[in-house]
Amino acid sequence: MKYLSHTSALLLFAAFAVCWLWTNWEDLGSLSTDEMKVSLLWSLTTFTFGVLTSAQSSCNTTTSINGTPFPSLLDVTAEDLAIGLESGLFTSADLVNAYIARISDVNDTLRAVTQLNPDALSIAQRLDAERANGVVRGPLHGIPILIKNNIGTNDSMDNTAGSYALAGAKIPRDSTMAAKLRKAGAVILGKTNLSQWANFRSDNSSSGWSAIGGQVIGAYFPEQDPSGSSSGSGVASSLGLAFAALGSETDGSIISPADASNLVGIKPTVGLTSRDLVIPISEHQDTVGPMARTVKDAAYILSAIAGYSPYDNYTSAIPFPNHTVPDYVAACNFSALRGKRIGIPRNVFDSSDIRQSAYGAILSTFDNYALPVLRAAGAIIVENTTWPGYDIEPVNRTSVVLDGDFISDLANYLSQLTYNPQNVTSLSDVREFTQSYPLEDYPDRDTGVWDQALDYFHGLNNTTPEFWGNYTLGLKLAGPQGITGSMKNHSLDALVMPTLFASHFPAILGSPVISVPMGSYPEGTEVTQNGRGDLNQTGVGIPFGIAFLAERWSEERLVGMAYAFEQRTMVRGRVLPLAGNVPSTELADVVSLRRKREVGL
Repeated sequence: MKYLSHTSALLLFAAFAVCWLWTNWEDLGSLSTDEMKVSLLWSLTTFTFGVLTSAQSSCNTTTSINGTPFPSLLDVTAEDLAIGLESGLFTSADLVNAYIARISDVNDTLRAVTQLNPDALSIAQRLDAERANGVVRGPLHGIPILIKNNIGTNDSMDNTAGSYALAGAKIPRDSTMAAKLRKAGAVILGKTNLSQWANFRSDNSSSGWSAIGGQVIGAYFPEQDPSGSSSGSGVASSLGLAFAALGSETDGSIISPADASNLVGIKPTVGLTSRDLVIPISEHQDTVGPMARTVKDAAYILSAIAGYSPYDNYTSAIPFPNHTVPDYVAACNFSALRGKRIGIPRNVFDSSDIRQSAYGAILSTFDNYALPVLRAAGAIIVENTTWPGYDIEPVNRTSVVLDGDFISDLANYLSQLTYNPQNVTSLSDVREFTQSYPLEDYPDRDTGVWDQALDYFHGLNNTTPEFWGNYTLGLKLAGPQGITGSMKNHSLDALVMPTLFASHFPAILGSPVISVPMGSYPEGTEVTQNGRGDLNQTGVGIPFGIAFLAERWSEERLVGMAYAFEQRTMVRGRVLPLAGNVPSTELADVVSLRRKREVGL
């Protein structure tokens, strides 16, 4: 049915109103009358759009069997999946088969996934058997998740960062991230494509390109730049090629592709999630986090992967008792913005040049849409919480830190390989291989980042006085003269800005950021391309987000505020991928086929 009748619409409104009031009754008790009206209005408006969109789009998909509804994998949540698995509506094996089919539907074009786990189906079947015997490991039990192709798994899959230099290499055990996902009951479905070496090789490549995986393409505009480096994780999660995905970030590589793919991305505090057996760039900035379609889904994954690892000494700094972590799912609170002081560091992103460029639409949406939502939710907006360190940061400081770390940390990773077919043990070895192996696309895509690192440090690494001078200067500029200084001076609970501009100082400080969908480029937007000239960065319908950030270890507070914003806006349901990029296979198709086979039809 393509359109709803008036009666059906009224019944749906009534049902929604009752459910909304029941779910939010405790929160509503402390809201003012005006706040209550605004909250209900936002929710009803979002619901109306969602109903109409779903009614129109459902005519092209199979989401029911004999009148029994099945969730659409384009927007299914962890709780939807848990209900279906608990009730026996479908199995984890069904989910694996459905997601593999969806990957097959679009991957030849979008190249989001580089490798499927050949053991995924058997793992799902074992988890189904556990569930049948009353054993459920947690909310992710039996749910398929993709991980970025720099997060190590000790199984049949490679861990390559997209380079043939590491094809076939083996590690001694699962990375802590993979081990935690398995312990939580998640099915590691496969590896996602990425900007090669996590965007730390070339000065002239493109986000989402790797030698092994090819070029990831964003789903919302023709030849869309997917942003990097967790490009495949972003596209895969946005299109429902798995429930969600893991990405990694050194400076923007989770929140930027989440921004471009209409997702929630959580870049955790450095040390909250382990980097053990994750192909590195910088031990001082690298972190691993979730990329999901809702804040709560991202919180479920963060709760599963966060915590101490004996293989990563940075996790020893986790400040919570016994290295436990907060319940990030419980932090999802509709009223979390009420009374919060939120700062706007305008000098980071607001200028006449930006406002007059294609990016001006982002600033307009931030000012005229996002900030009013925050105020209506009870937040106190504190303007011009300037970061003076942002205006004086030396241009080469960051590159010195990343270059020095990469020389050391890459060699440390390579030393742990139990099988190293190309016998690469250093950055010099990797550069020599890359420049001589035709499929690495050199010199069309150069090794400029590595050339600079090796030339600058002359065989040295992150133990030099110059390295530490630049590192400590960065902490001062990003901390007392940036994030922590502005928060202290203005008594802030968080800071917000458009995601496009939000990554750099949190990267230096090692502090968290959460990106939430905020809008998309409107009609009339100029199409602009990336530096290589082969992908489109701006264009009608390409998504963008808002970022919530604060001091280290503040994820619990940020999750609450991000959730409160998301629930009032629900932008993801209004910003849709190009129809041709949406996989055609749905869960109901797979279950229907299985049932027919079981009865011999």
